[in-house]
Amino acid sequence: MASLIRRQEYPVNVDYNGWALQDFDDTQVPVLFPEGFESGTFLTAHTGRLDFYSAGHTHTASLTVEIWDGEPAVPAGEWDETALAGIVCSSGKLRARGMAAGPMPEAIELSGGPGVWAVRVVCTGREAASAQTQHGVVHGVERYIAQFWPES
Repeated sequence: MASLIRRQEYPVNVDYNGWALQDFDDTQVPVLFPEGFESGTFLTAHTGRLDFYSAGHTHTASLTVEIWDGEPAVPAGEWDETALAGIVCSSGKLRARGMAAGPMPEAIELSGGPGVWAVRVVCTGREAASAQTQHGVVHGVERYIAQFWPES
């Protein structure tokens, strides 16, 4: 059974319906976000980055990152979206980035340093975020959980 190593929450600035998790070392990412962003696709994996299509135009989403020692169970709850992907992270850290807002200040530490990681992402609050962002900037309406574990 997989064990949770760490769980941390981060605010993510979303603009133009997009954001990404990108290797902290930009020199290891051949195509930097937002180049190649696929509008309408919930999760797209690129070399060194994971792109997310948000239901809301401009807002602050809530991101919970969980680091596991093996593949965990899907988080309990009702999810609007769920997806699996993989990422090679040469620095052992990720950074959230907005389309226009750029990188968020906080590093997201992956346990054990550089490596290949599997990730499951679930999301809820998409319909509310879509509706509410038409009338202003909202905070924490769209919520993501990203579960990372070392790929075998």
